Amino acid sequence: MIFNELKQHGAEDFPFELYRVDASHPKYEMAFHWHTNLELIRVLDGELTLTLDNRTMQLHAGDAAIVNSETVHGATPKDCRYECLVFNLAFLKTGNAKCDGLIDDLLTRNCFLYEHPTEATTLTMIHAIFEEIGKDGSPFKVIGLFHTFLGEIQEKSQFISHLPPTSMHDEKKVVKLKTVLKYIRENFGKNVSLEDMAAVAGFSEKYFCKFFKDMTGTTPISYLMTYRVERAARKLLGSDLSATQIAFDCGFNDVSYFIKTFKTFKHVSPKEYRQN
Repeated sequence: MIFNELKQHGAEDFPFELYRVDASHPKYEMAFHWHTNLELIRVLDGELTLTLDNRTMQLHAGDAAIVNSETVHGATPKDCRYECLVFNLAFLKTGNAKCDGLIDDLLTRNCFLYEHPTEATTLTMIHAIFEEIGKDGSPFKVIGLFHTFLGEIQEKSQFISHLPPTSMHDEKKVVKLKTVLKYIRENFGKNVSLEDMAAVAGFSEKYFCKFFKDMTGTTPISYLMTYRVERAARKLLGSDLSATQIAFDCGFNDVSYFIKTFKTFKHVSPKEYRQN
């Protein structure tokens, strides 16, 4: 699923938020989304298939990835535990022009970080950032590690590109995809049809299905069901609403079908998911 994530990550005076994700997490299968913040991802166990716009990479235990601003991203885990650190890059500005130039270029998308770092020093720094923020470490240490990390990247200029990871042709597709799936995010609780989604894209239903599958690896209807189930899972854990009310709120008109669909994606019933 794809949506523009608008939420505040972390506190206003320390905008860094760590997400620890395993099979019990509502967002275990990472919904396709994008945000203005940057994001670091690392895999602790298992395998994670990560898609950035329409580029796919396989990550295994010990691997990491960098998600640039405004990049549509989502992931499919396999027996996986992974962590995501979302942060406001502007918070790291120092007031020094030589230091802030790189940050400004990243914020304005005049340059982009290499998405799949494999160089040992860079990976070590990424893991150190996760470890420090994971133990509620000192903000001074977290910010210091980030500055060291950016300094290392700036020094090794091959980790920075002034060309977008996607071609201009692909960028147009990504923009179209964002428009369509913003519509889905805002209307998932209603009766959304394939015809509706194709109309928002300005495509025929047949072409829209091909376009959607090429960009996301899944069908529009499967995407819609996955998104509805994720939203339902969040409501099951975060509210006292009945499963029936949650089903209707998330666009399911039949409770039996909701239970069946939920179990297909989460491998347990809504009741078991809430209890466990």
